[in-house]
Amino acid sequence: MSGGADPQRKEAVKQFGEAVNMTAGEMEKWLGTDESRSAGQSDGSKESVGHASGRRIVHLLRTKEADLTDDDIAHLRKVVGYVHRHLAQRPQGDISDTRWRYSLMNWGHDPAK
Repeated sequence: MSGGADPQRKEAVKQFGEAVNMTAGEMEKWLGTDESRSAGQSDGSKESVGHASGRRIVHLLRTKEADLTDDDIAHLRKVVGYVHRHLAQRPQGDISDTRWRYSLMNWGHDPAK
């Protein structure tokens, strides 16, 4: 099913836009750093789950809403859920150089913004 008439799709896109506060360009630059590659859980491959998600988020940010597939919408929802859960686990003190922040940034959200 494609198109923008489905209210659940619209809501997923809206929530994604609220959760992801980094641009595609900012994310590409971030994903190229050692800090980005060092954060998050690995699925057994060399790349963390969050880093792989970040690459997909860059693609999704550059995709027109009408062109999003059902699988894309499912990933938008996954991103929103991850960001919300992770924000609730904010550590005490300065978060500038923490794995917590780096992991969130892999998912498109910079809590320092």
